[in-house]
Amino acid sequence: MAEDIGNGGGAGAIGGDMGAGAFTDRMKGAGEAMQASGQKMAEGGSAVTLKMLDQAETNAREAFAAMREAASARDLSEVMRIQGEFMREQGNRSMSQAREIGEMIVQFGRDAIGAARGTKQD
Repeated sequence: MAEDIGNGGGAGAIGGDMGAGAFTDRMKGAGEAMQASGQKMAEGGSAVTLKMLDQAETNAREAFAAMREAASARDLSEVMRIQGEFMREQGNRSMSQAREIGEMIVQFGRDAIGAARGTKQD
């Protein structure tokens, strides 16, 4: 009757029919995969941060260029034209930058999941 209940504990109770050594090897492999996944996440986070800094620098440079141009305008209509152009360009730039960051996040997420699964992603 006790035989019907189970094998009485030990590695077999945790890992099914797997021996203690095989179970340990699988757990070690899972730990290594999680470490690789964490490394990919850290690398991706750094890349996204650097890209955002580049984008902020571009946005600041464009804003100062527009301010210089507006400061040298001859009349209010020219200032309004410059401001309108800047706003349109900044809107397009913001959408492009958000798309670029989103694509980077998706890719580094795929890379991190692939590392956790033990597969290589390009």
